[in-house]
Amino acid sequence: MSDFIWVLLVILSLCVAAYQRLPLMNAIIVAGGILLVGTIFGSLGLLSWLVFIVVMAPFAVPSIRIPYLTKPMLAFYRKVMPEMSTTEQEAIDAGTVWWDGEIFSGRPDWQKLHAIPMGRLTPEEQAFLDGPVDKVCSMIDEWQVNHKDADLPSEVWAYLKEHKFFAMIIKKEYGGLEFSAFAQSRVIQKLAGTSAVLSSTVGVPNSLGPGELLQHYGTEAQKNHYLPRLASGDEIPCFALTSPEAGSDAGAIPDQGIVCKGEWEGEEVLGMRLTFDKRYITLAPVATVIGLAFKLYDPDGLLGSKKELGITCALIPHDTKGLDVGRRHFPLNTPFQNGPVRGNDIFVPLDYIIGGADMAGKGWRMLMECLSVGRCITLPSTSAGGAKSCAMSTGAYARIRRQFKLPIGHMEGVEEMLARIGGNAYMMDAVTRFSTVGVDLGEKPSVISAICKYHLTERSRVTVNDAMDVHGGKGIMLGPNNYLGRGYQGMPISITVEGANILTRNMMIFGQGAMRCHPFVLDEIKAAALSDEQEAIKAFDKAVFGHIGFALANAYRSIWFTLTGGYFHQSPFKDSTARYYQLLQGYSANLALLTDLSMGILGGTLKRRERLSARLGDLLSYIYLASATLKRFDEEGRQHEDLPLLHWAMQDLIYNLETALMDFLDNFPVKWLGLVLKLKLIPFGHRVSKPSDATEHAIARLLQQPGTARTRLGQGQYLTREPGSLPGELEQTLEDVLAAEPVFDNICRALGEKRSFTQLDQLAEEALAKDLISEAEAELLKRTEKGRAKIIAVDDFAPEELVAAIR
Repeated sequence: MSDFIWVLLVILSLCVAAYQRLPLMNAIIVAGGILLVGTIFGSLGLLSWLVFIVVMAPFAVPSIRIPYLTKPMLAFYRKVMPEMSTTEQEAIDAGTVWWDGEIFSGRPDWQKLHAIPMGRLTPEEQAFLDGPVDKVCSMIDEWQVNHKDADLPSEVWAYLKEHKFFAMIIKKEYGGLEFSAFAQSRVIQKLAGTSAVLSSTVGVPNSLGPGELLQHYGTEAQKNHYLPRLASGDEIPCFALTSPEAGSDAGAIPDQGIVCKGEWEGEEVLGMRLTFDKRYITLAPVATVIGLAFKLYDPDGLLGSKKELGITCALIPHDTKGLDVGRRHFPLNTPFQNGPVRGNDIFVPLDYIIGGADMAGKGWRMLMECLSVGRCITLPSTSAGGAKSCAMSTGAYARIRRQFKLPIGHMEGVEEMLARIGGNAYMMDAVTRFSTVGVDLGEKPSVISAICKYHLTERSRVTVNDAMDVHGGKGIMLGPNNYLGRGYQGMPISITVEGANILTRNMMIFGQGAMRCHPFVLDEIKAAALSDEQEAIKAFDKAVFGHIGFALANAYRSIWFTLTGGYFHQSPFKDSTARYYQLLQGYSANLALLTDLSMGILGGTLKRRERLSARLGDLLSYIYLASATLKRFDEEGRQHEDLPLLHWAMQDLIYNLETALMDFLDNFPVKWLGLVLKLKLIPFGHRVSKPSDATEHAIARLLQQPGTARTRLGQGQYLTREPGSLPGELEQTLEDVLAAEPVFDNICRALGEKRSFTQLDQLAEEALAKDLISEAEAELLKRTEKGRAKIIAVDDFAPEELVAAIR
């Protein structure tokens, strides 16, 4: 063998070692072994060994590596990396890393994904969904709630309190239900499909609120006082965080408290004087206890030497002197209780702080930990529940409503929208199932919660827009028989709250993901911040060279992915889903590689290049959403009937992922490098096409025809067939229409003419008189006509009925 071949083998061995992420010394031993064989059996000589030693020694020998590589790199790192604010540091420290860490690894372990347990309801949780949740859904008259009363009826409020809807997160020892996050999600989904006012009212106290904060951080006295009262409904909670000058930038709240002494119930006590102005606070107008976030200052050193203690959380009873509550906002015709909370120079005791004086200044960490859990549940579940209900109602309506003598759902333009609705509903429900299981496993998934919040609310917006287009005039004419319009009106609310979607996508997902999920970045940051220089060098050396090996591995993995198309990547299944696993594996390596290159080249400026970081966040997000979708398909038994839904979701997600990847490379600030990377990573453009017309046709038919796949898609939604239930009436009429069509066709054939599928009651009388149908068939046609006419009807009013009454 020639010297060139032996050298090539050495280089290839190092590449393979890097690809497999072997430890550095193992890689050097393997390469040295090949060099030795080449020396014995080939013609390699001293020069080859000298080159090998010169190249490897700086990395292999600490006494060379640390002073000549690690120290200069640490100095440079400290110089270019921007300082991390306290709030940023606390936000990063608050969360945990779960499946998002696998995605950032460059090679997700699919066996680990499928080993994560499936979410299951306990008998108690299932009974609650089948009993009290169904019952309260049946008590809701959306027109009465939204148009007339601008509130839930008093009997609904009483029912919610009696059956502990506000206490799903509270432990049983305090009288709560202590439901799993998975169960809470199922409850919110069903409520959201019935009424946005109802789901918001129930969702918020079980998300970011005093109950959650008290259980994790409250003193025993606070827990024993408040938690039983919250569980019984004697206390209604709200949490006041957002200020007029600090919305998405919640860490910049101007509201403040000053530690001081004052009189309380006739005695001088240590307390705080609070001044605050809050808005957008859900349940504030009816709350009896207000959770309050503010910045606490101790100018006189009454608690210690620190003057600025930081963000603090306290509980303020609604009857506290000087507290101003009770007025309401009116959020886009969705009148859940929401309003401002204000106070000027209010004195309260220091033990009003959640957790007592020891937790002064620790509120931001508390909020981030709780928000990372709540953000996984309430808004994603609301979005998924709305999408599932849209899928069921729009599929039924498209089959019932006819134009040009055929169901509108058979028109290709409508099929396209039905497919988007169905595919999105399938994916969104998959994501809520998977994410809430993570919470139940003890995770505080701050990155995943941001992904869920942003992408599911955005997909919900697309879904309700499509549903409105299919319904046409039926959707835009408000009234007692409109089951869609209020959801459409209120859709922007979920886009805005709990961190605006613009902020969430452009700053939070990748900003936190790169720090939290990357296996080395956070270690490098922590090492650089150490005050002991020797400890800093030691820690940084370990982190930075681990990082270099990680980056090399992902570079080789990405090149191999491009060369092979990922066809050699392993998949846990050999069916039509295998290709998705292979592609996601390759794109995970691309994400890890581009993250390292971006941070290395752009440094701290990447933080300000929001569109670039947003696109990297999109790569992370789409891999996560796709992972959850694949897991759902497997958990439900890999049902063949569900394949159109799975294929639509996966193809849509991967196509969007590839678009984000190409947009990132097209806009990379170092233009030549962006071009080179595009040629290396995705040289021929999209590997996956958008969902085909055939796939979308299959989904559209699935939504319009009762069957097992359609039942699984709408599982858990309120579809009870009882008087006054619009979803139940839709389902019943759909079945009646499908049953009546063969009877109608037989009559038309007997009469020798093709009639319009209208006035079926009159046709029934005519056919019965001519002995063409039975009495049962005539009754079916009459019932179908009655249901069909009601479904397609819209409401109208006397002019004075639409004038807002002055009370």
